[in-house]
Amino acid sequence: MPKSPITWFYLGAAISFLLSVSLWFFVDKDAGMFVGIWVPSILALGATIRRPE
Repeated sequence: MPKSPITWFYLGAAISFLLSVSLWFFVDKDAGMFVGIWVPSILALGATIRRPE
């Protein structure tokens, strides 16, 4: 179980990436691209939350 809150963002980005690749190759390329753009968004959100005030 991840202990650091930022680890949840890394885990979410990794799962999103794997889902994107799976969709790209096995279902629909457009759906894969849509889910693929979640990865930088999730990482940016994590960086924003982690940044000190």
